[in-house]
Amino acid sequence: MTKEEVENGSDEMLIDGPDQGNASPGGFNPNYLKVYYGRLFPYADIFKWMSYGNDGKHPACDKSYFGRREFSFTLDNDIYLRFQSFNSLTELENSIREKCPFKIDIGPVYSVDPAKRHAYAQGGDNVFAPVERELIFDIDITDYDDVRYCCSGADVCLECWPLMTVAVKVIDTTLRDDFGFNHILWVYSGRRGVHCWVCDGKARRLTNEQRGAIADYFRVYKGNENSNKKVSLPGPVLHPFLVRSYTEVLREFFEEKLLSSQNMFSTEDRYEKILSMIPDESVTSELREKWQENRRSSNSKDINVSRWEQLKHMLQSGKHKAPGLRRCVEEIVFAFTYPRLDMEVSKHMNHLLKAPFCVHPKTGHVCIPIDPNNCDEFDPTAVPTISELLQELNTGASRTDDNNEWDKTSLGKSIRFFRSSFLQPLLKSCKEEMEGSYSAKLQQTKNSLSW
Repeated sequence: MTKEEVENGSDEMLIDGPDQGNASPGGFNPNYLKVYYGRLFPYADIFKWMSYGNDGKHPACDKSYFGRREFSFTLDNDIYLRFQSFNSLTELENSIREKCPFKIDIGPVYSVDPAKRHAYAQGGDNVFAPVERELIFDIDITDYDDVRYCCSGADVCLECWPLMTVAVKVIDTTLRDDFGFNHILWVYSGRRGVHCWVCDGKARRLTNEQRGAIADYFRVYKGNENSNKKVSLPGPVLHPFLVRSYTEVLREFFEEKLLSSQNMFSTEDRYEKILSMIPDESVTSELREKWQENRRSSNSKDINVSRWEQLKHMLQSGKHKAPGLRRCVEEIVFAFTYPRLDMEVSKHMNHLLKAPFCVHPKTGHVCIPIDPNNCDEFDPTAVPTISELLQELNTGASRTDDNNEWDKTSLGKSIRFFRSSFLQPLLKSCKEEMEGSYSAKLQQTKNSLSW
């Protein structure tokens, strides 16, 4: 079944996806979900977030807002429920506790209650359409398989995970500095990547065309999997955003960490991949000859570092005149380190994205928030699994009342971070926006009556 069929499908269907399945030895047991959803899942925080201030008593509150949000559940036996909707925190909580979904996905806010869309369709008016959705980004480590040698597929380790850290740094800075967004949530996917939710009001109301324009702003990958040169940086000078990304994040990461951690010049097949990106045969021949003659370099420097310095010197010395050679160093760094986005996820409002604090059914890891200001410290191998949390719950001292049982576990730190660094500032902003809009409408009404 295609991604489009899943996202545009019926209320209930069977799926066969890479993220589905039963128990994993790492820490997921479907029987644990009942306890997790019964005692640890932060329903109230998710409800507050998804309400964006519309659950209050302000006269400008849209009481239908939360009820028009789509939730999708993946149940045991690969049953997929789409277009679930709830009118209250209690309804949401009761449904999740009852169904114990293996995965919860969040979709857009629709023009009408998604659970009742068929009734509106029978009326002859095509009124069922997404009207609001966070700007989202989905980055998966498997898309970096051609530039990492420690792992492949869904496997990830502390040698290749920093590629995800770099993506967080580059995208977060750009969203804040270049687009003026403030309320950005980064979440570990539970297995092999990261998700980004941009939740400012102006981000949620972007059209598909505007989302596409923002996604294209990040695009530097021009080639395909068969291209030697996948990155093209045309023009006499780089865009300021690319310059900032390169000088503040990418270059240092590539030279200080990635070169050695991935042993990028240590074997012939690896350095040939890099040489193939240089559009001058005389340069590549000269470098190849040097490296083949000195297979065992007596240089005390790491062979990856010394060969990179030789390549840089040759390309940037000005000795060779082929067009684009000086830019080639930057293109190599970008090709190995720049964020690889699933563009379609960001461009369209109707895409689903896994809810924070879900449990990944393959690993048992909880999808916890990542602090972009301290993302270098994030360790995906240390993220708590559902089985570890339940152990902590059973053995931990009663440090708090039963309403906050998560505070007895290592999940407490993540929920507190979610509240203090993301949810509270977001809701404060929503309240201010709501009051400002309401006051403006009142003033407009007064002006129209006083003429």
